[in-house]
Amino acid sequence: MARKNQSDRLTNQHQQSKGVVGIFGDNAKSHDLTVGKISRMVMTALEEEFPQLSFRYRESIRKQEINEALRKVDPELGQTLFVSNSSIKPDGGIIEVRDDHGDWRVVLVAEAKHQGKDVENIIKGLLVGTRKDQDIMAAGNAIERSHKNISEIANLMLSESHFPYVLFLEGSNFLTETITVKRPDGRIVNLEYNSGMLNRLDRLTAANYGMPINKNLCVNKFVKHKDKAIMLQAASIYSQGYGQKWDAENMFEIMSEISKSSLRALGSDLFGQITAKR
Repeated sequence: MARKNQSDRLTNQHQQSKGVVGIFGDNAKSHDLTVGKISRMVMTALEEEFPQLSFRYRESIRKQEINEALRKVDPELGQTLFVSNSSIKPDGGIIEVRDDHGDWRVVLVAEAKHQGKDVENIIKGLLVGTRKDQDIMAAGNAIERSHKNISEIANLMLSESHFPYVLFLEGSNFLTETITVKRPDGRIVNLEYNSGMLNRLDRLTAANYGMPINKNLCVNKFVKHKDKAIMLQAASIYSQGYGQKWDAENMFEIMSEISKSSLRALGSDLFGQITAKR
């Protein structure tokens, strides 16, 4: 019952709050904002909307801390560490909230990846490839670090019932629909979203078990198979599927939504602070 009351309270406060006034004025929109800067803006908005709670932002998490979290789940876990100062550093950092017991709990981890400049190159009239005679460059594998960071945060949050990892994708390697682009000489180039040479989305959907992209998957899903119950920690993957850049305000809204999903999931562990009289 406490969890339900807390969830309702957080939902009502979200509806009543006006957020940070002017956070995306014309001047802010005219500049490209990194996912890290947007993450800090999300934390500022959370602090205003939930003044009873304490938040913090971290740029990185050490492997030693991840191993400690694993050992709390089971003493056989988290035993191996070869480099004492090894750490992970998601592009957008980590936002945490202090719970009623004084422990810091993760509410948002964000990353943004741009891969594939085919749209920009075609518009500029540039040809690519070793002989400079191709419209399209074969996609690379620059996204591998994302899988590592997702796995490490999943280890850190193995005892939690939520997984607030959001990955923003943009560029021609993450298309979800076929688009046409015109060269300066007027020739039209088709970029096929399902081209094995171009698309790299299938190399990331392992991180959300093949569930839909562009959807908030923050709350862990439990599935049953025969006599087993399995908890799935799925990354929330969002793609600008037609080759455009992400708008900072859209990213802010998605990151805010996922953060508040985390707070609802943590509701019973934040109840004392939310209901405390000032």
